[in-house]
Amino acid sequence: MESQAINDSLWMRLVTLFLYRLNTTTFIHHLRKHPARILLVSSKLCIKATAFTTLAEANAMRFVARNTSIPVPKVYCSFKHKGRVYMLMQRIAGRDLSDGWTRRSEESKARILAQLKAITAELRNIQPPNRVGVANVDGGPIFDQRLPDKSIWGPFAMIRDFHLELRHGVTVRDDEEAFPGLRELIAFHDGPWPKPVFTHGDLSSLNIMAQGDEITGIVDWESAGWMPPYWEYTSAWHVNPRNVFWRDAVDGFLTPLPHELEMEKIRRQYFGEF
Repeated sequence: MESQAINDSLWMRLVTLFLYRLNTTTFIHHLRKHPARILLVSSKLCIKATAFTTLAEANAMRFVARNTSIPVPKVYCSFKHKGRVYMLMQRIAGRDLSDGWTRRSEESKARILAQLKAITAELRNIQPPNRVGVANVDGGPIFDQRLPDKSIWGPFAMIRDFHLELRHGVTVRDDEEAFPGLRELIAFHDGPWPKPVFTHGDLSSLNIMAQGDEITGIVDWESAGWMPPYWEYTSAWHVNPRNVFWRDAVDGFLTPLPHELEMEKIRRQYFGEF
Protein backbone atom coordinates (compact mmCIF):
# COMPACT_ATOMS: atom_id res chain seq x y z
CA MET A 1 0.00 0.00 0.00
CA GLU A 2 1.26 3.47 -0.85
CA SER A 3 1.93 5.75 2.12
CA GLN A 4 -0.33 8.80 2.31
CA ALA A 5 0.44 12.37 3.33
CA ILE A 6 -0.74 13.83 6.65
CA ASN A 7 -2.68 17.10 6.90
CA ASP A 8 -1.25 18.30 3.59
CA SER A 9 -3.52 21.27 2.97
CA LEU A 10 -2.19 24.02 0.72
CA TRP A 11 -1.76 26.26 3.76
CA MET A 12 0.28 23.69 5.71
CA ARG A 13 2.42 22.91 2.68
CA LEU A 14 3.18 26.60 2.11
CA VAL A 15 4.02 27.20 5.77
CA THR A 16 6.32 24.19 5.91
CA LEU A 17 8.13 25.06 2.69
CA PHE A 18 8.54 28.67 3.80
CA LEU A 19 10.02 27.63 7.16
CA TYR A 20 12.28 25.10 5.48
CA ARG A 21 13.65 27.62 2.99
CA LEU A 22 14.04 30.28 5.65
CA ASN A 23 16.07 27.91 7.79
CA THR A 24 18.25 26.58 4.99
CA THR A 25 19.77 29.89 3.99
CA THR A 26 23.53 29.66 4.41
CA PHE A 27 23.85 31.63 7.66
CA ILE A 28 20.90 30.17 9.55
CA HIS A 29 21.57 26.69 8.20
CA HIS A 30 25.02 26.63 9.83
CA LEU A 31 23.62 27.90 13.11
CA ARG A 32 20.67 25.56 13.37
CA LYS A 33 21.49 22.38 11.50
CA HIS A 34 21.08 19.45 13.86
CA PRO A 35 23.50 16.51 13.62
CA ALA A 36 20.55 14.19 13.04
CA ARG A 37 19.63 16.07 9.85
CA ILE A 38 16.71 17.86 11.51
CA LEU A 39 16.08 21.57 11.00
CA LEU A 40 15.25 23.13 14.35
CA VAL A 41 12.73 25.82 13.41
CA SER A 42 11.81 26.96 16.94
CA SER A 43 11.67 25.67 20.50
CA LYS A 44 8.50 23.76 19.54
CA LEU A 45 8.91 22.86 15.86
CA CYS A 46 11.34 21.06 13.59
CA ILE A 47 11.39 19.89 9.98
CA LYS A 48 12.81 16.70 8.54
CA ALA A 49 13.30 16.71 4.77
CA THR A 50 16.32 14.67 3.73
CA ALA A 51 16.81 12.78 0.50
CA PHE A 52 15.81 9.64 2.43
CA THR A 53 12.76 10.92 4.33
CA THR A 54 9.58 8.97 3.55
CA LEU A 55 5.88 9.44 4.18
CA ALA A 56 5.94 6.06 5.92
CA GLU A 57 8.14 7.50 8.68
CA ALA A 58 5.54 10.16 9.48
CA ASN A 59 2.80 7.53 9.41
CA ALA A 60 4.81 5.27 11.72
CA MET A 61 5.02 8.02 14.34
CA ARG A 62 1.30 8.70 14.08
CA PHE A 63 0.57 4.96 14.31
CA VAL A 64 2.69 4.57 17.45
CA ALA A 65 1.10 7.65 19.03
CA ARG A 66 -2.38 6.26 18.41
CA ASN A 67 -1.65 2.75 19.65
CA THR A 68 0.71 3.26 22.58
CA SER A 69 1.75 5.75 25.25
CA ILE A 70 5.29 5.91 23.81
CA PRO A 71 6.48 9.53 23.49
CA VAL A 72 7.05 10.29 19.80
CA PRO A 73 7.11 13.59 17.90
CA LYS A 74 3.66 14.80 16.90
CA VAL A 75 3.47 15.13 13.12
CA TYR A 76 1.68 18.32 12.07
CA CYS A 77 1.94 17.62 8.36
CA SER A 78 3.82 15.51 5.84
CA PHE A 79 3.82 15.71 2.07
CA LYS A 80 5.91 15.18 -1.04
CA HIS A 81 7.07 18.17 -3.06
CA LYS A 82 9.29 17.94 -6.14
CA GLY A 83 10.47 14.47 -5.21
CA ARG A 84 11.31 15.24 -1.58
CA VAL A 85 9.23 14.43 1.50
CA TYR A 86 8.78 17.15 4.14
CA MET A 87 7.66 16.56 7.72
CA LEU A 88 6.73 19.39 10.06
CA MET A 89 6.70 17.97 13.56
CA GLN A 90 7.06 18.60 17.25
CA ARG A 91 10.55 19.28 18.54
CA ILE A 92 11.24 16.90 21.42
CA ALA A 93 12.74 18.46 24.53
CA GLY A 94 16.01 17.23 25.96
CA ARG A 95 19.18 15.72 24.55
CA ASP A 96 19.87 12.35 23.00
CA LEU A 97 21.33 9.69 25.29
CA SER A 98 24.67 9.66 23.49
CA ASP A 99 25.31 13.01 25.16
CA GLY A 100 26.76 12.06 28.52
CA TRP A 101 25.65 8.41 28.79
CA THR A 102 29.06 7.21 29.96
CA ARG A 103 29.08 9.90 32.67
CA ARG A 104 25.73 8.89 34.13
CA SER A 105 25.61 7.05 37.45
CA GLU A 106 24.54 3.42 37.47
CA GLU A 107 21.31 4.48 39.17
CA SER A 108 20.58 7.01 36.42
CA LYS A 109 21.26 4.43 33.71
CA ALA A 110 19.00 1.92 35.46
CA ARG A 111 16.10 4.40 35.53
CA ILE A 112 16.51 5.13 31.81
CA LEU A 113 16.79 1.45 30.88
CA ALA A 114 13.67 0.58 32.89
CA GLN A 115 11.70 3.12 30.86
CA LEU A 116 13.14 1.78 27.60
CA LYS A 117 12.18 -1.74 28.62
CA ALA A 118 8.58 -0.64 29.12
CA ILE A 119 8.62 1.27 25.82
CA THR A 120 9.89 -1.67 23.78
CA ALA A 121 7.45 -4.05 25.47
CA GLU A 122 4.58 -1.75 24.57
CA LEU A 123 5.78 -1.53 20.98
CA ARG A 124 5.95 -5.31 20.67
CA ASN A 125 2.45 -5.70 22.09
CA ILE A 126 0.85 -3.90 19.14
CA GLN A 127 -1.19 -6.48 17.26
CA PRO A 128 -0.17 -6.88 13.60
CA PRO A 129 -2.77 -6.64 10.84
CA ASN A 130 -4.01 -9.86 9.26
CA ARG A 131 -1.66 -11.33 6.68
CA VAL A 132 1.07 -8.77 7.21
CA GLY A 133 4.58 -9.94 6.43
CA VAL A 134 7.70 -7.79 6.50
CA ALA A 135 6.55 -4.30 5.56
CA ASN A 136 6.41 -0.70 6.67
CA VAL A 137 3.51 0.61 8.74
CA ASP A 138 1.40 1.09 5.60
CA GLY A 139 2.12 -2.35 4.18
CA GLY A 140 4.69 -1.00 1.72
CA PRO A 141 8.46 -1.49 1.41
CA ILE A 142 10.76 -1.12 4.38
CA PHE A 143 13.59 1.41 4.33
CA ASP A 144 16.95 0.73 5.96
CA GLN A 145 20.16 2.45 4.86
CA ARG A 146 22.24 -0.06 6.82
CA LEU A 147 21.23 -3.09 4.77
CA PRO A 148 23.59 -4.13 1.96
CA ASP A 149 23.19 -3.19 -1.71
CA LYS A 150 19.99 -1.16 -1.39
CA SER A 151 17.89 0.77 1.11
CA ILE A 152 14.37 -0.18 -0.02
CA TRP A 153 13.23 -3.78 0.48
CA GLY A 154 9.97 -5.58 -0.12
CA PRO A 155 7.31 -5.70 1.05
CA PHE A 156 7.42 -9.44 1.72
CA ALA A 157 4.48 -11.76 2.29
CA MET A 158 6.41 -13.81 4.85
CA ILE A 159 9.45 -13.42 7.09
CA ARG A 160 11.01 -16.32 5.21
CA ASP A 161 10.79 -14.35 1.94
CA PHE A 162 12.58 -11.42 3.56
CA HIS A 163 15.34 -13.71 4.78
CA LEU A 164 15.75 -15.25 1.33
CA GLU A 165 16.19 -11.78 -0.16
CA LEU A 166 18.71 -10.85 2.55
CA ARG A 167 20.94 -13.72 1.49
CA HIS A 168 20.47 -12.99 -2.23
CA GLY A 169 18.40 -16.11 -2.84
CA VAL A 170 21.19 -18.47 -1.75
CA THR A 171 20.08 -21.99 -0.77
CA VAL A 172 22.12 -25.14 -0.05
CA ARG A 173 21.17 -28.67 -1.07
CA ASP A 174 21.63 -31.49 1.44
CA ASP A 175 24.43 -33.02 -0.65
CA GLU A 176 26.19 -29.71 -1.21
CA GLU A 177 29.18 -28.35 0.69
CA ALA A 178 28.56 -25.05 2.46
CA PHE A 179 30.62 -22.35 4.11
CA PRO A 180 30.84 -22.67 7.92
CA GLY A 181 27.58 -21.62 9.54
CA LEU A 182 25.71 -21.10 6.27
CA ARG A 183 23.53 -24.20 6.57
CA GLU A 184 22.64 -23.22 10.14
CA LEU A 185 21.79 -19.69 8.98
CA ILE A 186 19.47 -20.97 6.27
CA ALA A 187 17.71 -23.29 8.75
CA PHE A 188 17.26 -20.32 11.09
CA HIS A 189 15.96 -18.12 8.26
CA ASP A 190 13.47 -20.76 7.13
CA GLY A 191 11.74 -20.82 10.50
CA PRO A 192 8.98 -21.53 11.40
CA TRP A 193 8.29 -17.95 12.45
CA PRO A 194 5.61 -16.29 14.58
CA LYS A 195 3.93 -13.12 13.38
CA PRO A 196 6.14 -10.07 12.84
CA VAL A 197 6.26 -7.39 15.51
CA PHE A 198 6.27 -3.64 15.13
CA THR A 199 9.88 -2.53 15.35
CA HIS A 200 11.63 0.83 15.54
CA GLY A 201 14.66 -0.63 13.82
CA ASP A 202 17.35 1.73 15.11
CA LEU A 203 17.21 2.08 18.89
CA SER A 204 20.56 3.81 19.08
CA SER A 205 21.33 6.21 21.91
CA LEU A 206 21.24 8.90 19.20
CA ASN A 207 17.51 8.30 18.71
CA ILE A 208 16.41 8.38 22.35
CA MET A 209 15.79 11.80 23.89
CA ALA A 210 15.83 12.49 27.62
CA GLN A 211 15.74 15.28 30.17
CA GLY A 212 17.55 14.19 33.28
CA ASP A 213 16.44 10.63 33.95
CA GLU A 214 13.17 10.92 32.03
CA ILE A 215 12.80 9.77 28.43
CA THR A 216 11.05 12.53 26.50
CA GLY A 217 10.86 10.94 23.06
CA ILE A 218 11.89 8.24 20.63
CA VAL A 219 12.83 9.76 17.27
CA ASP A 220 13.98 8.73 13.78
CA TRP A 221 11.37 6.15 12.76
CA GLU A 222 12.55 5.85 9.14
CA SER A 223 13.35 2.12 9.52
CA ALA A 224 10.20 1.25 11.46
CA GLY A 225 7.88 -1.51 10.35
CA TRP A 226 6.66 -5.05 10.83
CA MET A 227 9.82 -7.10 11.22
CA PRO A 228 11.02 -10.50 12.51
CA PRO A 229 10.83 -10.68 16.33
CA TYR A 230 14.61 -10.63 16.76
CA TRP A 231 15.23 -7.61 14.51
CA GLU A 232 14.94 -4.91 17.18
CA TYR A 233 17.60 -6.58 19.29
CA THR A 234 20.13 -7.38 16.59
CA SER A 235 19.83 -3.99 14.88
CA ALA A 236 20.21 -2.17 18.22
CA TRP A 237 23.24 -4.30 19.13
CA HIS A 238 25.06 -3.59 15.85
CA VAL A 239 25.89 -0.02 16.76
CA ASN A 240 27.57 2.61 14.61
CA PRO A 241 31.14 3.76 15.45
CA ARG A 242 29.84 6.79 17.38
CA ASN A 243 27.76 4.56 19.58
CA VAL A 244 29.97 1.62 20.65
CA PHE A 245 29.34 2.23 24.35
CA TRP A 246 25.61 1.65 23.75
CA ARG A 247 26.13 -2.05 23.03
CA ASP A 248 26.50 -2.71 26.76
CA ALA A 249 23.14 -1.03 27.41
CA VAL A 250 21.08 -2.98 24.87
CA ASP A 251 20.75 -6.10 27.04
CA GLY A 252 19.35 -3.87 29.77
CA PHE A 253 16.15 -3.07 27.87
CA LEU A 254 15.80 -5.82 25.24
CA THR A 255 15.78 -9.55 25.91
CA PRO A 256 19.22 -10.90 24.94
CA LEU A 257 19.02 -13.21 21.92
CA PRO A 258 22.47 -14.79 21.60
CA HIS A 259 21.53 -17.36 18.94
CA GLU A 260 19.76 -14.80 16.75
CA LEU A 261 22.70 -12.43 17.18
CA GLU A 262 25.12 -15.14 16.08
CA MET A 263 22.97 -15.83 13.01
CA GLU A 264 22.99 -12.14 12.11
CA LYS A 265 26.77 -12.07 12.44
CA ILE A 266 26.99 -14.96 9.96
CA ARG A 267 24.61 -13.20 7.58
CA ARG A 268 26.66 -10.04 7.72
CA GLN A 269 29.85 -12.01 7.13
CA TYR A 270 28.59 -13.66 3.94
CA PHE A 271 25.97 -11.27 2.60
CA GLY A 272 27.06 -7.78 3.55
CA GLU A 273 27.67 -5.54 6.51
CA PHE A 274 25.19 -2.97 7.68
